[in-house]
Amino acid sequence: MDEQPTRNGPKTSSEAESGVGPAPASPSPSPSYSPSRGQRAKDYWQANIRAVLILLLIWAAVSYGCGILFVDQLNKVNLPGSSFPLGFWFAQQGSIVVFVGLIAVYALWMRRLDQRFGLSGDKGAA
Repeated sequence: MDEQPTRNGPKTSSEAESGVGPAPASPSPSPSYSPSRGQRAKDYWQANIRAVLILLLIWAAVSYGCGILFVDQLNKVNLPGSSFPLGFWFAQQGSIVVFVGLIAVYALWMRRLDQRFGLSGDKGAA
């Protein structure tokens, strides 16, 4: 008896009418899919957005608050080791320094978040 190769995929219209041909493959879930995976991804994304919002609020408070709102009070104090008023320094340099510091905080925060969710990509790195 000759075996004819079967093809995968949907039936053609003539195969569907005659009932001949391969049965359509039932969709099977991918092996890496699990119901909790979608929830974990949502939780990870919410934690990421929460971290970004908190750090942006800190940066906005420092930039706007120290550089504009409280500049008169801060100008009463000179930057240690110089004659620059502290309010002037915050308006010119302070918010940038705080921003760079917040980038480092974000990197550490995300590393911990990745480890908590099992997404650490540095498995072989030193």
